[in-house]
Amino acid sequence: MKITEHIKAAEGKSLFSFEILPPLKGHNIQSIYQSIDPLMEFDPPFIDVTYHREEYVYSERDNGLLEKKIVRKRPGTVGICAAIQSRYGVDAVPHILCGGFSKEDTENFLIDIDFLGIKNVMALRGDAVKSEIYFKPEPDGNCYASDLVTQIREMNKGNYLDEVIEKGHNTDFCVGVAGYPEKHMEAPSLDKDIQRLKEKIEAGAEYVVTQMFFDNERFFEFVEKCRESGITVPIIPGLKPIATKRQLSVIPHRFHVDMPDCLIKEVEKCKDNKEVRQVGVEWCIQQSRELVARGVPVLHYYSMGKSTNIQKIASAVF
Repeated sequence: MKITEHIKAAEGKSLFSFEILPPLKGHNIQSIYQSIDPLMEFDPPFIDVTYHREEYVYSERDNGLLEKKIVRKRPGTVGICAAIQSRYGVDAVPHILCGGFSKEDTENFLIDIDFLGIKNVMALRGDAVKSEIYFKPEPDGNCYASDLVTQIREMNKGNYLDEVIEKGHNTDFCVGVAGYPEKHMEAPSLDKDIQRLKEKIEAGAEYVVTQMFFDNERFFEFVEKCRESGITVPIIPGLKPIATKRQLSVIPHRFHVDMPDCLIKEVEKCKDNKEVRQVGVEWCIQQSRELVARGVPVLHYYSMGKSTNIQKIASAVF
């Protein structure tokens, strides 16, 4: 089923979903199952699987010159999605990026997941690689998420890149995109960022999943501004429980989100990360309950491959 169909079938009930990372090389599919199994009791209708683009490393040759090598640290998203759908009978949602993909690569990726019966995809621009300050698209790649959504929409119409194919198979993807309650780090303002989000919706996106946030008021204000701008698609809040003291600095730096002072103070009081995890769970439970009370369609949790915290939160909320 499409994500929008799951939401409609729920008839106003808030659903539970989560996102996983492909494991690092050297780990097999069992590591994925071990993180998913404890969460299946909460009946997730879909599970997101992130995509991690190839990275570059430079090694010095004997002659002193540097050699650029491509490193792929995680197994393929497509295979993991196929395994999830086969084992659990739930919809897997692969992430697809502009970064690292030419338009032909994107088309081939979409052909593969359509062949596997996958009906949903999360379309993202992606971040710059570590060696770059700003994002750079691949040659003949999509520059923005709205361009990527447009390409997916064209395939849904049976339009492919190969001009020899006059009329190809019509795919039927439901496309999700990202939203940023505290604006994307590259956007000059929240209003301008919402304008860019609207462009993605107009290109064909059917639902939005937000970046993590720790203050629900930021989310409620974001939704209100989106509705005022004419965005009517479902907006799904993304949540992540804080688990270590180090995340007080890492999360704001990496994801450009703020943390409420009261949360920061509670974490700083903790003697160790075990206490931090408990604070994070309790905070996320409060967030979740308030969001459910306000009628959000889905609570989407960023598990980062670890399910213990999410299981505790879901047990208290669902």
